[in-house]
Amino acid sequence: MILSDRSVRELISKGELLIEPLREENIQASSVDLTLGSELLLYRAECVDIKDSHIPVERINIPEEGFLIPPKAFLLATTEEYIKLPEDITAFVEGRSSLGRLGLFIENAGWVDAGFEGQITLELYNANNCPIRIYKGVRICQIVLARLDKKAERPYRGKYQGQKGATPSRIYLDFG
Repeated sequence: MILSDRSVRELISKGELLIEPLREENIQASSVDLTLGSELLLYRAECVDIKDSHIPVERINIPEEGFLIPPKAFLLATTEEYIKLPEDITAFVEGRSSLGRLGLFIENAGWVDAGFEGQITLELYNANNCPIRIYKGVRICQIVLARLDKKAERPYRGKYQGQKGATPSRIYLDFG
């Protein structure tokens, strides 16, 4: 069941759900808007090998005047908000349609498992033919929270638990 604004507020007031910082105006009827944090990450490799643990990246802090995403460019970003989900709540992340209508695709690989804690890394892609300027603090995406039918037996404790800032792929850990 998808949680309403009322249910979200109740979970936060009980301390069972954490969204920090939280702006009251970002709580929507069936989602919570999240804002763009200050850090971006660009891969700087000629080839990305998924088994490589040292893929070169460039970290960029978004300046006051914003950051220009070139056409057909891919980068990682982070939410300003740090979240902590209880073991019976899951979430999925959706890009805001107002930004999608400009050609900015926003993903996070879709799902946030129950028990996850951290900032959410977002994948941004400019599908437009012209650059798009983004700004720190803009409402960039929304999370939709849903209650599991039962508390998870194995809540999330994976390789991105506790992440802060734009976090590059850690898929190389799958090859142990």
